[in-house]
Amino acid sequence: MKKLFFIILLLSLSIQAQVDRSKKPEAGPAPEIKIAEYESFTLENGLQVFVVENHKLPKVSFSLILDRDPIIEGDNAGYISLTGQLLRRGTKNRTKDEIDEQVDFIGASLSTSATGVFASSLTKHKEKIIDLMADVIINSEFKQEELDKLKLQTKSALAQAKEDPDAVAGNVFQTLIYGKDHPYGEVETEETIESISLDICADYYKKYFRPNIAYLAVVGDINKNEAEELVKKYLASWEKSEVPNFEYKKPRQPIVNKVALVDRPASVQSVISIGYPVDLPKGSDDVIKASVLNTILGGSFTSRLNHNLREDKGYTYGIGSSLSSDELVGRFITSTTVRNEVTDSAITEILKEMKNIVKEKVTDEELQSTKNYITGSFARSLESPQTVATFALNTARYKLAKDYYKNYLKNLNSVSIEDIQNTAKKYIKPNNSYILVVSNADQVAEGLKQFSASDKITYYDNYGNEIFPESKKIPDGINAENIIEKYIEAIGGRDKVENINSKIQKMSGKSGALELTVTVMQKNPNKFKQKLESNIFTQTTMYDGENGKRIQMGQEFILEGKDLEDVKMQAVLNPYLDYNKYGIKTELGGIENINGKDNYKLILTLPNDEKWIHYFDIESGLMTRFSTTVNAPQGSFVQNIDYSDYRDVHGIKFPFKIFQQTGPRAIEMEVHSIEINKDIDDKEFKIE
Repeated sequence: MKKLFFIILLLSLSIQAQVDRSKKPEAGPAPEIKIAEYESFTLENGLQVFVVENHKLPKVSFSLILDRDPIIEGDNAGYISLTGQLLRRGTKNRTKDEIDEQVDFIGASLSTSATGVFASSLTKHKEKIIDLMADVIINSEFKQEELDKLKLQTKSALAQAKEDPDAVAGNVFQTLIYGKDHPYGEVETEETIESISLDICADYYKKYFRPNIAYLAVVGDINKNEAEELVKKYLASWEKSEVPNFEYKKPRQPIVNKVALVDRPASVQSVISIGYPVDLPKGSDDVIKASVLNTILGGSFTSRLNHNLREDKGYTYGIGSSLSSDELVGRFITSTTVRNEVTDSAITEILKEMKNIVKEKVTDEELQSTKNYITGSFARSLESPQTVATFALNTARYKLAKDYYKNYLKNLNSVSIEDIQNTAKKYIKPNNSYILVVSNADQVAEGLKQFSASDKITYYDNYGNEIFPESKKIPDGINAENIIEKYIEAIGGRDKVENINSKIQKMSGKSGALELTVTVMQKNPNKFKQKLESNIFTQTTMYDGENGKRIQMGQEFILEGKDLEDVKMQAVLNPYLDYNKYGIKTELGGIENINGKDNYKLILTLPNDEKWIHYFDIESGLMTRFSTTVNAPQGSFVQNIDYSDYRDVHGIKFPFKIFQQTGPRAIEMEVHSIEINKDIDDKEFKIE
């Protein structure tokens, strides 16, 4: 054993002696990775089919993609997406329920979109699932009741999205870089969704669901002969037809940086998006170089942007960038969320990193580690046979070289430091960018002017429409007291409101799977009880005028600190009758558009310095929104509560619809009853 160890030691020393430690090892050749083969055939109607065999699991999937030009939807923005959803909701041969039952019975899946259909099942059910799929493709029959359901769901989602700063940033950014007269720059609104008719959806289906612009990938436990037999049997009758083509003017980068701002007064964080359109077609010689470049700049957790803004400065939890290729027009974008007070500092650092990667060459280490990262991702993707099918479809759709993916790693390995710098000079434009911020304008606007060549900031609403805040001047003589008095008069008058000594309000609502009923009791002087009951939890909050308690899931918690102060304010029946009495300071914050109407913005500062923001419709005087910031373990969220459908209860108006949005969660409550001056026993508020 000792002799063997001695021989190994000598061998090790000999090898070390031959290694020159002064030189960095050169990167090896690109690894040889075998990409599975695929077979193809074309039906007489023009449908191109690609078959990828994989017998590891007894499953087969069918993926259909339509290759059509992007379409401008105009005043009906959203109809194409709804058409895709309607495909799954009934055919000439089957109702929606019958389709659902038949898919579920065989444990399969079937989904549709405006540009394709996907189906998957066990091998033994492959004929049944392609039969269902073909029926949806060829025989879809749209029904008004199904469209009405989809429109209602979509409008509800849009109502929630307009309170989500990330969704707002997405809407506005796409209008900035593409323009509203471009198919990539259109934004869906509740109005455009409402205008969608069954005819326009049916017309899209008739024009564009045609085999001569379609590609079908068949993947799994099936061979070419079996696939060809099934596809011909069920899709050969699909009739081809001429499909419209469109051309669009290419969007251009701004000549100088342009700063855009969406004002969200209650925001404590800024959503930052910086970018512009790029001319980078699929399969271009620059695509692989651009991928490496972007990964170094902001496309991975170890990127320069993430290291700077997250690790070094601590401005954000994360920042990313993408440099995407597209046949029509690609784009560069980097985006992040930071605290309001570091908004301009974060933008400075982002632009600095963009400038640095243009001016200075990346290091050998950065380049090689990025190549290794991309190589690993590419290799792992090949474990899925669906990847091979995607390669086949991309090769056909974008007219790529037949060996494009076979040579991908070789071409990746050949990317040099000089290639990265040249690509950066071509595609990274720190001086020709749109800089969009969604935040509290009062806190960030002044700091943003430095990034605009003209010191100008352009303001936008949630949908990318330019607005002019300076044109909405508050009329002379209007102050916080005027607005409060007009509100009191609008709901019934000071005399009637002062006579309210107790109130019981019952309401209910639903958010996803959560069903909620709420009962709120208030009694002078300052007694409060709120009971929340749902299908998953119960919670009761009480305040007896001095002490507070919360009971949740059988456990009791005595309220202290901020929680106690919050419930103390909730207990006040009508604080607006005399804000000074409760130590609340009022300030008129301007005029803002809420749900399409101009509102006065009233900022209330509580004794604990917490800010409440109330909005009052200029015309009616009624309160339309209450906004505040909620601090939770996940972070800070803006909570908006919208009030509508005011109704008369004993001469006093109350809102009967209450829509609450807190971060990503939204719930619409409907008030069922309001009782005024009913005798409420003090036992209801007693804290033992």
